[in-house]
Amino acid sequence: MKFKSLKTRILFWFGSITFFILLIFSVIFYSLFEKNMYTSFQSKLYKEAIYVKDNLINNKDDIIQKGTYLSSNIAILDNTKSIKKTTDFDMDFILPYLSSESFSLIDNGETVLAIYSLKLDNNLKIIVYQDDIDDNIEDIVDTMLVVEPLLFLALIFLGSKVIDKILIPINNISKSAKSISINNFSNTIPTHKYDDEISELINSFNTMIIRLQEGVSNLDRFNNDVSHELKTPLTVIKGEIEITLNKLRAPDYYINSLNTIDYELNQIENIIENLLLLTKYSKENIKKTFEMTSIDSLLLDTIYSYDAKFKNKNIRLIIDKIESINKEINPLLFKTIFSNLIDNAIKYSGKDTEINISLYKNEKIFFSIKDQGIGISEEKLPFVTDRFYRVDESRNKKIEGFGLGLSIVKNSIDLHNGELEIHSKIKKGTVIEVVF
Repeated sequence: MKFKSLKTRILFWFGSITFFILLIFSVIFYSLFEKNMYTSFQSKLYKEAIYVKDNLINNKDDIIQKGTYLSSNIAILDNTKSIKKTTDFDMDFILPYLSSESFSLIDNGETVLAIYSLKLDNNLKIIVYQDDIDDNIEDIVDTMLVVEPLLFLALIFLGSKVIDKILIPINNISKSAKSISINNFSNTIPTHKYDDEISELINSFNTMIIRLQEGVSNLDRFNNDVSHELKTPLTVIKGEIEITLNKLRAPDYYINSLNTIDYELNQIENIIENLLLLTKYSKENIKKTFEMTSIDSLLLDTIYSYDAKFKNKNIRLIIDKIESINKEINPLLFKTIFSNLIDNAIKYSGKDTEINISLYKNEKIFFSIKDQGIGISEEKLPFVTDRFYRVDESRNKKIEGFGLGLSIVKNSIDLHNGELEIHSKIKKGTVIEVVF
């Protein structure tokens, strides 16, 4: 049988298990009750027989009176002849059922008899019997036939209510999932008050929503950034093409125009590569890219690649300290960190200045770079890691860049659970410290 509803399936299996448990309980209870009742009748008839022996056997009366201690049918027999008996003792009825056993249960098809025989000597014995003992069993069976279906229905009802309560957070998850779209990631599921599997499911779902929010946010930001930053070079390229095609030009003009287009295309390529680097990695996937890396060797290789730029501006590089450090990292992002920070230090430093670099480990990994460049004003320091932010366009228009370098650095450091601190003063230089 197939049910679409989870509640129906749970209720079906709960009802089936409950039914079989009640059935097994009924069988066991009936068996134990029957056994206990028969034992009880045996004990009762035995006590009545002993009472007759001790108190009534020598009594001169022919009739045994029922009373406080006697409630069964009783007779004192000499062989098959009755000496004394209760008035309702049916000798003809009971004689066919007498046996050598002291106690016996006899089902004659109409009723169940409990007969107890207490021998006094070779011929004399006390017979005690009680009929219709199955009436008690029938009463119990009738009671169980009424109570158990009611109990079963009550358990099903309570089970339904409990399932409804359990399924409330799952229904909330379903509603939230239905409301999610590419333009709506605002709904998260209220946290569960119990620390259980439902709570874990809710936390996983909310984490998934947050990841989707970050992914869509990164995609939107990438689209906005690309459309914003590509507008200028594309406008330049379009203008160059329109002007060039407007009329016939000299060969040198075409060469200059193509050089301009080539330069702008390189700018577009660099912008896209940098933006892709910003959106490629996340907290969830970054650790999969980690590998054991010699950080000091990576730094020295990066420094060496900027040797020509240091010489062009006659900048003196001072390495205060570089220690041997091996750690599991993303080598590409670490090289990007070193490359952008060194490149910025060179770009914003004047000729005949100094740049100091340090890399060492003291519980944590410390990297610092200090320059004697133009510096950054205090009010603009909080914004230097924002995308496409440049401190002073008019003053730095001769310095190439897109304002993405420090944004990439900050993002890469965050992905490695690091910290970035920037200290700077106008015309005195900048100190950047990174701690991992």
